[in-house]
Amino acid sequence: MQIDLPWVEKYRPRKLAEVVGQKHIVARLKSYVKSRNVPNMLFAGPAGVGKTSCAIALAKELFGEEGFSQNFLELNASDERGIDVVRNTIKDFARTLAFNADFKIIFLDEADALTADAQQALRRTMEKYTRTARFILSCNYSSRIIEPIQSRCVIFRFTPLTEEEIKSKLSEIAKQEGLKIDKKALDAIVYACEGDMRKAINILQGSAFLGKEITEEVVYSVSSRARPEEIKRMIELALNKKFNEARELLTKLMYDYGMSGEDVIVQLYREVINMDEKILPTKQKVELVDIIADYNFRLVEGANERIQLEALLAQLMRFG
Repeated sequence: MQIDLPWVEKYRPRKLAEVVGQKHIVARLKSYVKSRNVPNMLFAGPAGVGKTSCAIALAKELFGEEGFSQNFLELNASDERGIDVVRNTIKDFARTLAFNADFKIIFLDEADALTADAQQALRRTMEKYTRTARFILSCNYSSRIIEPIQSRCVIFRFTPLTEEEIKSKLSEIAKQEGLKIDKKALDAIVYACEGDMRKAINILQGSAFLGKEITEEVVYSVSSRARPEEIKRMIELALNKKFNEARELLTKLMYDYGMSGEDVIVQLYREVINMDEKILPTKQKVELVDIIADYNFRLVEGANERIQLEALLAQLMRFG
């Protein structure tokens, strides 16, 4: 019996040409494939923008389907990431000759989760086995990678995907899966995913379980996000000194959409930034962002969500 893969895996690019966005990076990687010569590389950027897809697609084009499994080693943050893995697993793989190729590729996903000792050991391994292995490191924050490793790698900076790129890919998937998706639903997914293609595809698949017609209401329900206009309405109520109404709307949003306090804070921040200058001048926006950051820190530290969010609404009333 054939088991359906999650869509993020089912529609993962198999070739560099299939990677969404990152055109300049893909062009450079294609030149490496053409020359059959790959340097050590560091992929840095936010989640869901194509770092892992590029690494796997590059290896498949270099080695082919037959040689891929024997010449490509992928280690993720879910694996053991201490110094022993570098000394044993990575070293043992790197020291052996490649199968029908000039070198192997070792891909360390979420390399910023490596301990400091493991990174120091990795630096020496990269230097010692440069004839038989190439390293691709992927991370969200390149600053967490030690300088000696960064200097041994060509650094690629991945950027969040654009609205057009995400919509184009989602429309393609919807067509293949026989889904009907309207423009407002696409806009809602783009709003919820914030440039993360993996999140966008997961939201689309989650919405598809509820029916073949994907609507704006379904998307916001599945993604646990409130409509931007609802968050904006809550801000305006607070600015107009209508604390009780703003508090009731906050309660409704949290129960209707199942939002956490941090979800509300993030959306509230986005809408404050996008508020009309006539309603909220830039000077007040700056002050509000500072206040929002303070309340976000309190939530991260474990403070009570309802108390902190209602206190934030009370702070908004000062700017009315």
